[in-house]
Amino acid sequence: MEILRIEHISKVYGQGENQVTALNDVSFQVQKGEFVAIIGPSGSGKSTLLHILGGVDRPTSGKVYMDGQDVYAQKEEALAVFRRRQVGLIYQFYNLIPVLNVEENMALPVLMDGRRINPRRMRELITTLGLSGREKHLPNQLSGGQQQRVSIGRALMNAPAVVLADEPTGNLDSKNSQEILELLRRSNRKYEQTLIVITHDERIALQADRILAIEDGKIHREEVLRR
Repeated sequence: MEILRIEHISKVYGQGENQVTALNDVSFQVQKGEFVAIIGPSGSGKSTLLHILGGVDRPTSGKVYMDGQDVYAQKEEALAVFRRRQVGLIYQFYNLIPVLNVEENMALPVLMDGRRINPRRMRELITTLGLSGREKHLPNQLSGGQQQRVSIGRALMNAPAVVLADEPTGNLDSKNSQEILELLRRSNRKYEQTLIVITHDERIALQADRILAIEDGKIHREEVLRR
């Protein structure tokens, strides 16, 4: 079942001599529950693509459909609600709120949406992420790996249609990187969570179901690892 469809996406920044084409006629589909890794050199357009998929940055042209919905046909207020409910974003630098504890940081997307926390889902995620006993800790009381686990929990809390991760292990040592990789793969399988990861880490790319290699704003290679 298709969960995400990208049709002829282009993104241009600036004008005239300062014009830069970040993405050039990119098209692909993602199936529900699929784990896709997007790789490419710095400046290739990977992060721009991720932001467009997540409803953060509008394309110059082209369409993004998530679960059958035309993402950018929505007005800004509806798009903000869509992002909170349908997209989970994980960044390299955690982006946790320093004055909120583990549970509060994880609950943030739900609370911002004016909804009540599901205690059962919170407990399940805390357990799955190995954060039991640290629920009331503030971010500065956690290791880097633990902070990234909280970031993953926050992204999963709303049970979004798609989780997008931008270099999720880029700020971690080898041991923590491997643990975060295993957690992402476990959540992908356990929750049938569609996962798209931008990475320079070959270990992450090789764990994916499919690799898309992007260069100069275009997808120039696709490799299917698992079906």
